[in-house]
Order: sequence, then C-alpha cells, then structure tokens
Amino acid sequence: MTSPLHHIRLELAREPDKPAGDPESGYDLVAPLDADGRLDAGAVRALAEPCRVRRFDRNETVATGQLRHVGREGWILDFPGDEDDQTGFRFGDERFMLGEYVSMTAPDGAMHTFRVAQLRAL
Repeated sequence: MTSPLHHIRLELAREPDKPAGDPESGYDLVAPLDADGRLDAGAVRALAEPCRVRRFDRNETVATGQLRHVGREGWILDFPGDEDDQTGFRFGDERFMLGEYVSMTAPDGAMHTFRVAQLRAL
C-alpha cells in the first residue's frame, strides 16, 4: 500500500549567521509519508515522478528536482547538475511532522537544519 502524497515545506532554522532562521529560504517537497510521518521509501520508488523538490530563496524558485531514495537509508534532493544535490541527514529516521527539525548536507559539506513549517496531504 502506498502512502498518500504530502506537501512538506522546510524553512531554514536557526544558524549562527541567522539566529531567527529564515522562513524565505528552504525547500518544498512532494513526498509520500507513512502513518508515523516518515518518508516511505517503497512509495517513493513507485511514484518517482511526483516526488518533487523545489529549492527557494527569498520565496523565489532557485531550482527544481526529484526526491530520491538511495542505498539502505540514504535520501538525496536531486537537482540538475551533480554539484547541486543535497543529502538528507538520517531522513529515513526523521519524522516529517509540523514543527519538527530535519537536517541536510549541502554540496560543500555544510550541515543545515530546517523546520517543517507546513504539512498537508495532497
């Protein structure tokens, strides 16, 4: 059984140079979640095309791509060009629930934390 698709908005959380975070920078994901709010790897493989990612900054679209499950627990936000991909840190363990925090590794190796600011079933 596949999980229903959800729109998940991730906004940049508090960082040293942005102590209040930045709600205008982050990601919009379209992804299936299981009953516990975790990404459903089987459903992502079955529904690859609708599992989309949009990176935004100043509320403008910077790039669009695909959410991909790789390896046993690996997740990437796959954008055009190899140098732009983001890696979800322990995305397989994270619960994508309103107010929760998730982290991603940028191509330069820097880790950034994001808050689940919006969540709705599609």
